[in-house]
Amino acid sequence: MNSKYKWLDIAQNLQSIAQAGLTYTENKYDVERYEQIMQLSKEIIVDHSSINMEKLDNLFQLETGYLTPKVDVRAVIFRGDKILLVKETLDGKWSLPGGWADVGLTASEVVEKEVREESGLEVKTLKLLAVFDKKCHPHPPEIYYVYKMFFLCQEVSGEMQIGIETSAIDFFGIDDLPELSTNRNTKSQIELMFDLKENPQATLFD
Repeated sequence: MNSKYKWLDIAQNLQSIAQAGLTYTENKYDVERYEQIMQLSKEIIVDHSSINMEKLDNLFQLETGYLTPKVDVRAVIFRGDKILLVKETLDGKWSLPGGWADVGLTASEVVEKEVREESGLEVKTLKLLAVFDKKCHPHPPEIYYVYKMFFLCQEVSGEMQIGIETSAIDFFGIDDLPELSTNRNTKSQIELMFDLKENPQATLFD
């Protein structure tokens, strides 16, 4: 494992320990110790990523209570032997439609909303294909600990049109995939989705 990635993993674990401690401890001396651990985790992240301390402080302030993984949902939509991808405006690369899960919506509702907002298509969620732990796949390093959920969806209506977060939309075959936004999905994951289309099986995990 890349040493940078290893240190970011350590920082995530330290953050989790500190967050849990600050949530449950009633001892003021332990509070000080957990705050020190939290500060150490921040310093490690700053040293091994492009994020500055001010931005990191703002991100950490949003985390309250017991620290749990964030959830990212992705839609898998086929037309024949091609899969739908959208071009992300943030990095100019391609991904399955999707994003962070929203509080108040079910996972399938989030998937359908993201597809509508990013591609203009109305879809119906059919099946959960996979739940992956991001650390087990070749993604770039991430501050958050993330679970990724991939849902098979079926087109219902609508016409393809770009959204606020997308600059292009198209369907691609397995042999002509564009440059992927690997923070969102990897080539190996896309290939797994094609495999699941041809060989349906139980939900994949980890």
